[in-house]
Formats: sequence, structure tokens, C-alpha cells
Amino acid sequence: MAAAALNPAALARALRRRRPLSASAHGGGGGERRRLVLYSKPGCCLCDGLKEKLHAALSLAAAHSLHAVDLQVRDITSNPEWERRYQYEIPVLAKVLPDGTEEVLPRLSPRLGVELIQKKISAAFDQ
Repeated sequence: MAAAALNPAALARALRRRRPLSASAHGGGGGERRRLVLYSKPGCCLCDGLKEKLHAALSLAAAHSLHAVDLQVRDITSNPEWERRYQYEIPVLAKVLPDGTEEVLPRLSPRLGVELIQKKISAAFDQ
């Protein structure tokens, strides 16, 4: 215990683990989790690349920014409506609005780095 108190890295990890729990446990206000939906399908290389970068961007984000963002990956082949709508456009990334509707975000280039993806996602939620 004393070693953890003296080790700044261990302390930072412990605090990072606690923040999302306390934020979502109180509910309401700024503690609500934000949600992204990635429309994808098996065998889509662009989808897989974006999914990996999104996971990295969200997991490496500071606790106060994108740590409270949930990413849901939806296989368009499992739903005829999604397939009809997105079959020629995947990967499609959308943010879920407070009323449950989705707003499709501008396409992210496969060449973007994780840091730039973090900035673009943060900007989308700040709008």
C-alpha cells in the first residue's frame, strides 16, 4: 500500500480506474457516458483498421476526455435496414444523441493517427 502511494504511475492508474465508475454511478449531469456506433461488416479492411484505431484512441484517452465513451460495433449484415443504408459507405461512424437518435459523423481517413482521431471525436461531442 505504501509503495503504491509513493509510485505516481500506480496512483494514476488507480485514479483512472475509479473515475468512470464514479461518474456513471452518480448518473445525470456530466457523468453520463457518451456513445459511438461503428457500422461495419466481416472482411471489411477499412472497417477493421478504423475499429482498431478507435479502440486505441478511446483506451489511451485521458480520463477526463474520451474515457467515458462507449463504442458499439454493428455488423450491417445482421440487419437488413443497416445493410440497405450503409452497404456502400462502410465504415460509418455515428454518435448517439441524448434522445437516442444517431448522427453520422464525417468519414475518418484510414491514414489518420490515433491522436487526430481523438481530437475529431472530442470535437464531435463538443458540438
